[in-house]
Amino acid sequence: MRTYVITGGTDGMGRGLALGLLDRGDRVIAVASGAPKGRRLLAEAERIGAADRAVFVRADLSTLAGTRAALEEIATVTGSVDGVVFGAQRFRPRREETEDGFEFTFALAYLSRYVLGHGLVAALERAEAPVIVNIAGPGGLPGTVHWEDLQLHEGYRGRRAAMQSSRCNDLLGVDFPRRHPGARTRYVLYNPGFVRTSMADPLPRHQRILTKALASVFAQPVDKAVPPIVGLLDRPPAEPVTAFMRGRPLPLKGRDFDPGRARRLDEVTSRLLRETGASPAPPR
Repeated sequence: MRTYVITGGTDGMGRGLALGLLDRGDRVIAVASGAPKGRRLLAEAERIGAADRAVFVRADLSTLAGTRAALEEIATVTGSVDGVVFGAQRFRPRREETEDGFEFTFALAYLSRYVLGHGLVAALERAEAPVIVNIAGPGGLPGTVHWEDLQLHEGYRGRRAAMQSSRCNDLLGVDFPRRHPGARTRYVLYNPGFVRTSMADPLPRHQRILTKALASVFAQPVDKAVPPIVGLLDRPPAEPVTAFMRGRPLPLKGRDFDPGRARRLDEVTSRLLRETGASPAPPR
């Protein structure tokens, strides 16, 4: 029996992945903020005979305290993790700040993955073939890391924030082997493309209706988007870092995957964590 941690594991692709893994006999630790969806996931796990292998960790991953609490709770559940899937994200059409003073999308879609990924390395390294799958946007819509305004105080737009977080995640993956030299854990950046999920729900009404209409025609359903991710969990790539767009390998070239920029972002992120009083996850 293998153990997987899934953030955003009670909704959309995360839920679909969690139930699929549970149904085949794995153990799943689903991390999410909403208790009602967590209860529904556990009820469904019980229905398919997997109640003893399903764990719901309620945590607000947009905050450092919530992310650290999730790490601590995961450690009480298991000492070994076969795979981590980062899927927690939430679109914000208007700029919001977390209690730590970070822009919400930066905090949830990037910073929580930074803290959790580095913080779970010891547990991952105890597994036979450990892997992190970061569901973001490699090879997709263009985006920029706004080095002088990472928190997007000026010119905030929801899409701009989302695309910046995707580029930050690209660099996070690229820098992972440097932070953990000799680690067996493989880091996979994965873009599933357009999938029918609840991501459009926070949009203004007219945009929400349009997006859902387009999704009904052009987006793939969750049950079609999940199998390639399961394949990567079962057979992690041989290379330390890889990127895929809907199952198609992407070359790790250009600004999005530049090692120098990746190291710069790591240094900036470590400094931001120190300034909030949170210790960055130490390198191995």
